[in-house]
Amino acid sequence: MTGPRDVRVLVADDQTVVREGIVMLLGLLPGIEVVGSAADGEEAVALVARHRPDVVLMDLRMPRCDGVEATRRIRAGYPGTEVVVLTTYADDDSLFPALRAGARGYLTKDAGAEEIARAIADVRSGAAGLSPQVQLRLLERLAGDAPAAPEGDPGAGAGPAPGPAPGPAPAAEGLPAGLTAREAEVLGLIAQGLSNTEIARRLYVSPATVKTHINNLFAKTGVRDRAQAVAYAFRHGITGSP
Repeated sequence: MTGPRDVRVLVADDQTVVREGIVMLLGLLPGIEVVGSAADGEEAVALVARHRPDVVLMDLRMPRCDGVEATRRIRAGYPGTEVVVLTTYADDDSLFPALRAGARGYLTKDAGAEEIARAIADVRSGAAGLSPQVQLRLLERLAGDAPAAPEGDPGAGAGPAPGPAPGPAPAAEGLPAGLTAREAEVLGLIAQGLSNTEIARRLYVSPATVKTHINNLFAKTGVRDRAQAVAYAFRHGITGSP
């Protein structure tokens, strides 16, 4: 009986020493096969067309065709290939255009092998592969963009402070989309940037139970990945306390 096949990865970075180092690092990780490397976005798109990798690790600042444009073209032409940005930059002008172009992961180049492998696995499973720093930046941006609630609304105010404190889950009748109290609690912990394993430890349940809650709350709220879940949590004030 054969097991799951290796994840086929393409690396795109214009700096030769960085590109070769990433290829070498990925070659040491189990379950990953590097199928090619590109020196710019134009070459990355061409190699995706040739090799149809599962995931592209994409730099942003590259000649001829930058990572954002390459990501947009890859996601439009080859939707079976996911993109994880791996860049030096985590500023808004780099982060948000990349996510809007279709990247499902975003890491900075100080990420270790374990974090890169986890991001690749996350995007392959349909989740978002975001570093903790990027998740925090998204939360800060969402908090800053959240509209104020109408006067007199007990949930008025933007940002995470008005969210429920840790402890017993809120009453189910006050929750959106028919979420149960436990599903809302899991959603709040996702918004805090916790992994499934960390949520399981926090709630004293198994990771399988956490995954079931996540599948249920994704179906009820209509979100597709953890990044969208974070946005949904902030819109509805289900953010917990950091």
